[in-house]
Amino acid sequence: MVADESLHRIALVTGASRGIGRATALCLARAGYDVALVARTQSALDAVARELDALHVRVLVAPADVTDDVQVEAMLQHVILQLGSVSVLVNSAGVAPPRALHGKAAVAEWDRMLDTCLRAPMLLSRLLLPDMLVHRRGAIINIASAYARGPRPGEAAYVAAKAGLIAFSHALFAEVRNSGIKVVAVCPGYVDTSFVPPNRRVDRSRFLQPEDVAESILHVLSIPTHACPTELMLEPQYDPETPGTPGTP
Repeated sequence: MVADESLHRIALVTGASRGIGRATALCLARAGYDVALVARTQSALDAVARELDALHVRVLVAPADVTDDVQVEAMLQHVILQLGSVSVLVNSAGVAPPRALHGKAAVAEWDRMLDTCLRAPMLLSRLLLPDMLVHRRGAIINIASAYARGPRPGEAAYVAAKAGLIAFSHALFAEVRNSGIKVVAVCPGYVDTSFVPPNRRVDRSRFLQPEDVAESILHVLSIPTHACPTELMLEPQYDPETPGTPGTP
């Protein structure tokens, strides 16, 4: 039997095995949320779950490929059965293939990018919204990218997916705002994760940390119910592409 839902805030985080997703799961658990951890690899999720064990919240490992509709529907049924109604969805799963000019990029990579970064958040939102609408509460947080607003060569499919995710977030908010549901696109710049390969042209010490993004998500969730920051741009304070000591021009 599921415990009284009025006593629990329940979050589902995709891409929870590493990077922003892992940091967000930890941050939400520290804030008292029960957390469903979603990613493809069971062993990686188990490792994150062990980190959350000491935080005295319920943690559910729910492996699934978010691009597989059958797996997603089965995973959501399992999460709701074990934890209850999901009040916060964080769509953090993503892929970032190596840069390639549009004419040379593999079409299969376009599909993988769009399926993971755009279609999966749309599907998960669609499946969880009916319950949020019944309860007239909830939040959908979509991890987009600052580079959707300032794209660079070799990233056409990636920024197209992320720009689409921002547009989807705004459109969905327009549909559900009067039901008390928040929809937010969080758009970080450089974040120190495995998505950004070693590069001598940038200073990784200036990157955002995954925990910075996670704390920003928690801040969004703490905003009063009558307000919603529909798009949050989050840049490193100091430009990683500008040489010199932080704090100097």
